Amino acid sequence: MRKKVFTCLVLFWMIVIFAFSARNADTSSKDSSRIGMLVGKIFIKDFQEWDFQKKDSFAKKIDHPVRKTAHATEYAVLGILLFGALYQPGRQKKREAFFSWGIGTFYAATDEIHQLFVPGRSGQVTDVLLDSCGAAAGVLFCLLINYFLKSAKRN
Repeated sequence: MRKKVFTCLVLFWMIVIFAFSARNADTSSKDSSRIGMLVGKIFIKDFQEWDFQKKDSFAKKIDHPVRKTAHATEYAVLGILLFGALYQPGRQKKREAFFSWGIGTFYAATDEIHQLFVPGRSGQVTDVLLDSCGAAAGVLFCLLINYFLKSAKRN
């Protein structure tokens, strides 16, 4: 049952990633700007008192890190979900980890190809590398959780 739930979650998350990638450049930029504004509100004490141009300038300055963080995070989640779908208790985790990372990386490559057909977007090898690192981080997170749970069970 767990594998079925995780498989459904993997498919759902892949659709979410696809939907974000299918947004044209203008829509994607507006999303990033909103996140930049939110970051300002959360982390900058007097952000609310700034005029609109200063807020907008701040959001534009952090646009690139916001986008790259989003890439890594969405693929870290995918890595976690893939590991959950492939994990089988009692089997060696290396195989599940490798396949989870591999599937995540393959999906990242296909997603970048997909973006070549979206107005104003581009497919970038650096994004595939970043997404691959995000998937690896998600898988490593699962391996660490598994290790700590086994250690706690032994003790």
